[in-house]
Amino acid sequence: MDGCKCFYWNTNYDVCTTPELQPFTLPSPIPQWPQGQGFGTGVICLGQLDVIQITNFESVWNCNSSKDKKNCATFYKPVDIPDGFFSLGHYSQSHDQLLHGFVLVVREVGAPKTGKNFHHVTESPALTRPLDYTLACSTDDWGDGNHYGCGYFWLPQPAEGYKPMGYLVSSSPEKPSLEEVRCVREDLTEKCETCNLILHMDLKSVKFPFRVWETRPCRRGMMEKGVSVGTFFCSSCWSSGDEIDIACLKNLDPTLHAMPNLDQVHALIKHYGPTVFFHPDEIYLPSSLSWFFKNGALLYKKGDLVGMSIDPMGLNLPCGGSNDREYWIDLPKDGNRNFVKLGNLESAELYVHVKPALGGTFTDIVMWVFCPFNGPATLKIGVLNVALSKIGGHVCDWEHYTLRISNFTGELWSIYFSQHSGGEWVDTCNLEFIEGNKAIVYSSKNGHASFPHPGNFLQGSLGIGVRNDAAKSKFYVDSSLKYEVVAAEYLGDNTIIREPNWLQYMREWGPRLVYDGRSELDKLIHLLPIFIRCSVENLVNKFPAELCGEAGPTGPKEKNNWFGDERW
Repeated sequence: MDGCKCFYWNTNYDVCTTPELQPFTLPSPIPQWPQGQGFGTGVICLGQLDVIQITNFESVWNCNSSKDKKNCATFYKPVDIPDGFFSLGHYSQSHDQLLHGFVLVVREVGAPKTGKNFHHVTESPALTRPLDYTLACSTDDWGDGNHYGCGYFWLPQPAEGYKPMGYLVSSSPEKPSLEEVRCVREDLTEKCETCNLILHMDLKSVKFPFRVWETRPCRRGMMEKGVSVGTFFCSSCWSSGDEIDIACLKNLDPTLHAMPNLDQVHALIKHYGPTVFFHPDEIYLPSSLSWFFKNGALLYKKGDLVGMSIDPMGLNLPCGGSNDREYWIDLPKDGNRNFVKLGNLESAELYVHVKPALGGTFTDIVMWVFCPFNGPATLKIGVLNVALSKIGGHVCDWEHYTLRISNFTGELWSIYFSQHSGGEWVDTCNLEFIEGNKAIVYSSKNGHASFPHPGNFLQGSLGIGVRNDAAKSKFYVDSSLKYEVVAAEYLGDNTIIREPNWLQYMREWGPRLVYDGRSELDKLIHLLPIFIRCSVENLVNKFPAELCGEAGPTGPKEKNNWFGDERW
């Protein structure tokens, strides 16, 4: 925090006591999972450290904005920490939802594991007390000696070779006890970064506002080792791109013993599998891949004018490599084309990829839905809605949503809703549930993007963009019943899961479109008033390639989130 000064609270903020946030609980109790190894046992070994996920908190300090009730936050310390475990820092959450979060507490493993698959063990202890604390930020102006209601943000100062993992907050100017937290040996940590702004306060005493963020590992994906601690980062002088002064943990146990076995995976899907609702006016519904192949889908090779029928299991699809654009899939050319285009809801199922997340402390259950056709887009320009005739339409559409489940308890923690080229993580407490702990996923009309709630969602800005209409209807798929696990690499080669041949098809699932979609847009733009033409043109320039008719979509394994994290 070099160069940062303690800040003064201005008159727009109130630090008086506010009602405590109520903790969130799932609608139904978590069941007892099938027997396994380390999943759902409450403790995860990271090699030289055991960690436990603490979700019980005691409020330490809070602040409210008198101008913006959403810009409020409370800071908590973990409680009910088991004997022998130590805190790494405090937790913070805004007031826009029920209390739902965690911090990890740690203990050093008595006999560190060694061997060729484990990290080198040093003689230094894995954990140590901080040497001191630095007052990183304070709401106290130190003017009249009255410190009631003030917040003090303390950064642990570690010994050489150790890293702090989070900040502590107090309501008095006395430094916290050195026994309250532990710092972690540097080789057991990884770099972390900020995400999801919790609090933003404009201050009168410093040039930059005081901000509080959640943190996450910099490197994320199913092969990465970074483990989120659950603590926050705060600063009044930090700039995006700067390295932050706290770290996250690293999982050095290559066995990933806390990941669920196959029986537990099936139990999780049956307990949490969402129901996917399609729009009442949706005509381009999903289907199974076997139905799609059986009903005349064709495989084309570059230079060939006639397509080849595809085996019902996709056995004759070219596998491996990358998207060299030598092959593509298309709808049948005969009278069956329009029939196949509409999909077949009865045959539809979700294709499931199970993978480690956040160093194996969470499990991501990625559920892919396939539609034979993605319908044209509807453009919204203020109060004007324009249904486009071609733009946005393309053969084959792969969309997904992801359940993120805590490996400590088996609790559903959040769901990622994929929305075209991006998406959003939604905390469990902000989901809609249809039965027990099964959430609802709304699939948008024509484009099949996923949303947590019904409504009209705009892909754009300033009232100009592509409409995404989502609503409940009689068209739905219950993913807790209709699914197939197609990949779970962490289970190894001895599992009964065999990745289907179609999953190894890395080329395009649709032809390169030949219509001049840009021409259709240009005609529309020239009909608009001059004062909004520039805004629409800027929006059009950001459209993905498939939307403007330039390329076909690729399959699940060709997406960067197959091995990496979701885009958030």
